[in-house]
Amino acid sequence: MNMQEAAVRADEILDGTFATIKPPVHWTHGQSTEGNCDVQRRRAVMTIISEERRGSFLGLIARYWESQGYKQLSVNNSKSPAMYYRTPDEFNVRVLFGSNGQAFFEVATPCVNPSKVSPPKAETVGPNYAEKRIPFPDVKSDFWSAKSAPSSRT
Repeated sequence: MNMQEAAVRADEILDGTFATIKPPVHWTHGQSTEGNCDVQRRRAVMTIISEERRGSFLGLIARYWESQGYKQLSVNNSKSPAMYYRTPDEFNVRVLFGSNGQAFFEVATPCVNPSKVSPPKAETVGPNYAEKRIPFPDVKSDFWSAKSAPSSRT
């Protein structure tokens, strides 16, 4: 596998993760970086996820990643919760919450054969801030931004 193929695989991991989020969220590409033999792909969620809904959001992601055979590496349950997993093909994936309820995703590839890497092809949901400063989340969701814990029926 070369760096371009690894970047495509990282994008597939992110695409699958975002496809499982219901209701869907707005997101933008974050900065993609290339090392000597690895690639990092990033996405930032532009939908406001309230403190009351972060546990549900992370639970949804954890269930999906575990259903895909990803192994949990660690969890941070602080004021800025985060989860770290590894895929069976050695890609490291993480989601963490930053300021104002903004979730950030990153996929880091294993070391692979050097090659040129193209930017991600996936269309963002909302404005694309790739290669720019990503603003705080500004999209309200009736579900994800709600200030109450979800009922057991949601």
